Amino acid sequence: MKMQIGVLAFLVALSAIEFGLTSANTVPAFLWSPHLQRANGEVDEAVNYQVMSAKDLVGSVFTQGGWSNFLCSEKKVEQPVDVALVFIGRELVSSDVTSKRSSDSALVNTLNNLFTASNFSLAFPYIAAPEEERMENLLLSGLKEACPHNVGVSNIVFSDSCFVEDRTIQKLSDLQSFKDHLLARRETRREGETDLVVLCSEGSESISESGQSHSERESISELVSSVEQSGSKYTALYVSDPYWYTSYKTLQRFLAESGTGNSTVGVSTTCDELCKFKSSLLEGILVGIVFLLILISGLCCMAGIDTPTRFETPQDS
Repeated sequence: MKMQIGVLAFLVALSAIEFGLTSANTVPAFLWSPHLQRANGEVDEAVNYQVMSAKDLVGSVFTQGGWSNFLCSEKKVEQPVDVALVFIGRELVSSDVTSKRSSDSALVNTLNNLFTASNFSLAFPYIAAPEEERMENLLLSGLKEACPHNVGVSNIVFSDSCFVEDRTIQKLSDLQSFKDHLLARRETRREGETDLVVLCSEGSESISESGQSHSERESISELVSSVEQSGSKYTALYVSDPYWYTSYKTLQRFLAESGTGNSTVGVSTTCDELCKFKSSLLEGILVGIVFLLILISGLCCMAGIDTPTRFETPQDS
């Protein structure tokens, strides 16, 4: 009986550890559009509380979000949009949205205002952060899967901070370049065509080539305002991917300087807040497993002790 209790306690502890890891590695995603709505004119909004993978999120964006209707050339839609915006952030995790305390309340408030003011909105609070493939590559592969015959996107642009395997895709350097591009495309875009614009954040310390720093909140607000001022219809997706915080340029520079023997010049090798959190979490898990093994071993030893229930009195000689 004691042994069964020990095994049950061990399984419960493992389940709690697994749940904690799942909660710590989930990120939020939001999909909204002020121009898409139901045929009867009602506001369409929903929240999916299921924990899903990043690949399933991309599939839901193309199916439930309706992106395949205007990004695939073989499909015709009654409500086309001119621009599909994608913001890949680095600063939010699920706990920042679900709890009252947030590490970046200004960003959460901005997303909440854009989300609630739209006619069409979908929220995904718990997305398993991709660990093997970046979100931008999952987006491109999802686009090819949703449009197997012909991709109907007339123009695709990514920011330099995005790491995409397709070298033919156009990349823009800073936020002002995106604004200029949207204004230029407003004049040259044909009716019924949709552009895909992807902006990847480098975190709170991202600095453009002009020397001006832009937070995620500022980048989202300015880019959405630029699209609205141009009169273009748009739909937007925000998804956080904080576990790929180091940009591709930083990685390239680190590898180049490591090859020349100057790996300590200009490259930060300190452990950030996310690194410290992960190391503390792993240390706690290892210590907990060791104590659980000691407890189970002690219970097994106690269960194995077989002593007599009574002792005979010695006979006098």
